[in-house]
Parts: sequence; structure tokens; C-alpha cells
Amino acid sequence: MPAELSDLADVPLFASLTDAQRAEIAAWFEVKEVAAGVRLVGEGTTGSTFFVLARGDVVVTANGELIATLGPTDFFGELALLREGRRTATVTTTSEARVLVLFGDDFSRLRSNYPKIAAEIDAAMIRRLGRP
Repeated sequence: MPAELSDLADVPLFASLTDAQRAEIAAWFEVKEVAAGVRLVGEGTTGSTFFVLARGDVVVTANGELIATLGPTDFFGELALLREGRRTATVTTTSEARVLVLFGDDFSRLRSNYPKIAAEIDAAMIRRLGRP
């Protein structure tokens, strides 16, 4: 099922957009309701999706070590899409979650049509790559 405008309303990444623009982008996302303990992304696997957490929390681990905890309105998955195509970490839900999933072609369209969002995603990627 596609996302709704309300799914993106509080996401800081989309704060600069009008409601009409958010509604357009929402239609590109697929919604997944998942239980706690679900591995959304596996370290080392091929990645072709970008994720936004609409509800719930996840832990991000790399090489078996916790590197981040993410919650509602956070996003992840951009590294594999923008770099070599492999996931650099494992992301697992720690609670029930509503996850918005954007596939590669729509991710490219998002970046192309909305340069300010592309710049924010790039900045997040640089911060994440700079982690110890």
C-alpha cells in the first residue's frame, strides 16, 4: 500500500516541501508494518531501497557492534544506493514499526526532482561515514 501525506508530514527531511509535493512523494513509498525483531537490512547484502521510519525504533549494528539507534522520522539505506551497492550495517526493529520503503528508481527520482532533499541525504551520508 502506498504511503499517505500524513506519513511524511512530521519527517524533517520533507519539511521544506509543500503538502502537494509531500503527497506526490508519498505515493512513491510503499508502507510496511513490521514486528519487533525484524531485520530490515543486512550488513553486506545488496541494497536497492531507502527507508523512512514513520513509527517505531531500530538499532543499527556493524561488525556486531551497536552504532546507532533510530526512531520515528529517521531514515536509512542511502549508503548502499549512493555508494557501492552493499549495505554497510544491519538494521533491526526493536519495536513494532511502520516503515516507508522507497525503491531505487523512485529514490533517484526523489533526488533528481528535489535537490534540497538530495543535499540533506548526502549530508547524512557524510556524517554516517565519518563515524568512528
